Amino acid sequence: MPSGARMPHQGAPMGPPGSPYVGSPSVRPGMPQAVMEPTRKRTAPQQVQQQQVQQQVQQQQQATQTRTRSAKRRKMADKILPQRIRELVPESQAYMDLLAFERKLDQTIMRKRVDIQEALKRPMKQKRKLRLYISNTFNPAKSDADDSDGSIASWELRVEGKLLDDLSKQKRKFSSFFKSLVIELDKDLYGPDNHLVEWHRTPTTQETDGFQVKRPGDVSVRCTLLLMLDYQPPQFKLDPRLARLLGIHTQTRSAIIQALWQYIKTNKLQDSHDKEYINCDKYFQQIFDCPRLKFSEIPQRLTNLLLPPDPIVINHIISVDPNDQKKTACYDIDVEVEDPLKGQMSSFLLSTANQQEITALDNKIHETIESINQLKIQRDFMLSFSKDPKGYIQDLLRSQSRDLKVMTDVVGNPEEERRAEFYHEPWSQEAVSRYFYCKVLPVRELSSSDVLLSFLCPVLEGDIHASLLLYTIAFTLTIVFRGSFGRLNLDCDDVTVSTILYIHLV
Repeated sequence: MPSGARMPHQGAPMGPPGSPYVGSPSVRPGMPQAVMEPTRKRTAPQQVQQQQVQQQVQQQQQATQTRTRSAKRRKMADKILPQRIRELVPESQAYMDLLAFERKLDQTIMRKRVDIQEALKRPMKQKRKLRLYISNTFNPAKSDADDSDGSIASWELRVEGKLLDDLSKQKRKFSSFFKSLVIELDKDLYGPDNHLVEWHRTPTTQETDGFQVKRPGDVSVRCTLLLMLDYQPPQFKLDPRLARLLGIHTQTRSAIIQALWQYIKTNKLQDSHDKEYINCDKYFQQIFDCPRLKFSEIPQRLTNLLLPPDPIVINHIISVDPNDQKKTACYDIDVEVEDPLKGQMSSFLLSTANQQEITALDNKIHETIESINQLKIQRDFMLSFSKDPKGYIQDLLRSQSRDLKVMTDVVGNPEEERRAEFYHEPWSQEAVSRYFYCKVLPVRELSSSDVLLSFLCPVLEGDIHASLLLYTIAFTLTIVFRGSFGRLNLDCDDVTVSTILYIHLV
């Protein structure tokens, strides 16, 4: 079949050739579309409003598509070159190889993004050293002081600290590492009501770089510092029996449950018939005080076995000796800080600069592929035209004629209807026979007396015009009965024939 030719419609058409109900329109590039003369259009009266409504709907759809085209994400299949273009241009295989590599790269990046998202859901902590500085100063009494504060000797204790090798630009406050701080002084010197200095974190706490305590006194004082670290997420100290069994002293609740599950799997304590139950060994029986328990009961039973973590205890002497040069003590404690990589991972997931650039390049690729497809269609058109110009132009004109007829709502085929050969085709004979059959069928269903009265009543009344009309009808029916009905094998009864002959005589 030459390019541009239309495939035949399957099944018999329900009308004359050129009917608008046969075939489907197709757009042929490279040829201008002809404009139908307004006088040749034959549109139905109801189609005017329908056309207006359709035009409005099409305009709304086009506006919606224009707004959403930029935000629409195109599929990967739209970037693939068709097979006919790859066969025509062998160099296009390099593009297909790059496309396959891009698909693998996209899958790898997507998998890594999912891994990063899962990693961010878990706490990412890093062990760091926090150096603690504990120092004190002594202010001796002044005999010539005017105020009461200067006449009494006093000392001042400072507790400060900083992270070692902290390369971050934003420094953390010292108090942000602790949940509470308690300084216990000598009860004999300061009494039972004034020997404790406490600080506890609250939701409205303002972070600070250190703590200081000032008290009157001119003698050295022993003090104990109790520092409770602020663990995020919270950590707990295990019961000594459970700690020895799992080898864990202080850990988060999830890590403790995971260690318990690992112990259960290692020692095969899970019931072989009912996986929901755990058969306790002698150590579990001592800890949980039961021979058998459900795994879902372990978090509840752990509540009584988890204790607050131990505080950091530091003993310090507040010296008031002016000859004592060692008044600053340093301690290094392990703290957990956020992994710097977590911030980079979060910024990577939130970054849209690269995504915008990738989207712009994808749109450019899609536009290029569309241009290549259009050029391929134009090439096929020109190639078919060069092989058989006459046949291709005829096929194209027939196709465009059908398309134009559908687009302009033209009923029938005016060019064929203006020729006499159109009415000598086989379909016209059948159509005329069917038309007269439908008109005469109600008359044939009447009785003989009804037919006779229907023809004779106007004559008996002396109506000259009706008589002439009956004469014309009778002459026409005679031709029809002898011609068309004879070809259709339809028999006229004797009464009807007699009536027609009687009318002829009248």
